[in-house]
Amino acid sequence: PSFWIALMLSYIVGYKLGLTSKPMQQMLGVGSPDFAPVMASHVLTDGSAVAVSDYIAPRLEAEIALVLGADLAGPDCTPLDVLRAVEGVVAAQELVDSRIADWRIKLPDTVADMASSGAIVLSGRPVPVDDVDLRLLGMVFTRDGEVVATGAGAAALGDPAAAVAWLVRTLHPLGASLPAGSVLMTGALHAAVPVAAGETYRAEFDRLGPVTVRIV
Repeated sequence: PSFWIALMLSYIVGYKLGLTSKPMQQMLGVGSPDFAPVMASHVLTDGSAVAVSDYIAPRLEAEIALVLGADLAGPDCTPLDVLRAVEGVVAAQELVDSRIADWRIKLPDTVADMASSGAIVLSGRPVPVDDVDLRLLGMVFTRDGEVVATGAGAAALGDPAAAVAWLVRTLHPLGASLPAGSVLMTGALHAAVPVAAGETYRAEFDRLGPVTVRIV
């Protein structure tokens, strides 16, 4: 029974994209993003408490998440194809983590470490994609009410829909695709912020609303 419980808690519910900004790519000396699956056990709800003791060197990033209402597949996927398949847009935060000391990572390290994935926190308020311009969605990121970062959707490979289209094209030669219902984390809108117990982080997005994480 414990095997089946572990299996159910670890199934893939979507994917995350990393290294979607040019500065991050230049820092690691790569020319493209990376990606990793998102496990069901890594998905948290708005307002969740996250224990630093569960991680090694946790940091938080504010991101735009997309939820698919239709399958996406194929070698020729375009941003327009992505927009047609998206059922909702959701405010999100990603907790990233690394086993590499002081985050001195290179691309092979992120690949081996599931693109530095730790957990994702999703708002419970999906917004129709037709109601927003993903590139222009502004975001303010605060720690205990103080602004620590700002960003916009265009930070994610110029357009979050373009980032997802890249993922679909990349998955195709691997025999994989994105089924309806997939949650897609489209990439950080700012530099990752180190966290400590006792802090509360809130990402407030234009049109999407806020999403909050408590660090304990």
